[in-house]
Amino acid sequence: MPGYGDSPPAEMVATAQGRVAFLDHVLQELGMWRPVLVSPSMSGRFALPFLLARGDRLAGFVPVAPVGTKDYAAEQYRQVQTPTLILYGDRDTSLGPQALRSLQHLPRHRVAVVPDAGHACYLDKPEDFHRALLGFLRQLK
Repeated sequence: MPGYGDSPPAEMVATAQGRVAFLDHVLQELGMWRPVLVSPSMSGRFALPFLLARGDRLAGFVPVAPVGTKDYAAEQYRQVQTPTLILYGDRDTSLGPQALRSLQHLPRHRVAVVPDAGHACYLDKPEDFHRALLGFLRQLK
């Protein structure tokens, strides 16, 4: 993502609206219509505003203890109709539960907690993570 890791800072993603436009552009360039967006950790800065502004463009949303969930009100989350799987590791004692408190206001959500996994539950317990993810994807059909 622009501005993260070794990528140079990008002015266009300095605002939530800019991050929505960036992600929308990426999906258009890839020719993706109604993908399932998996959003771990820092990618929440892109995925959450996109979900709130353009959730109708997504077939599903999988937040994995994303950052930024407290930036939005419960009422904003209640407006979203995108099927959502809230995923986090049970050893993630800060960001996972914090994200759950906010994201539980999404009307079409379910929760999966990966046992014996930390914040990067997809790395700690990839089999359990993928089992939960694939179960959610099968339900979207």
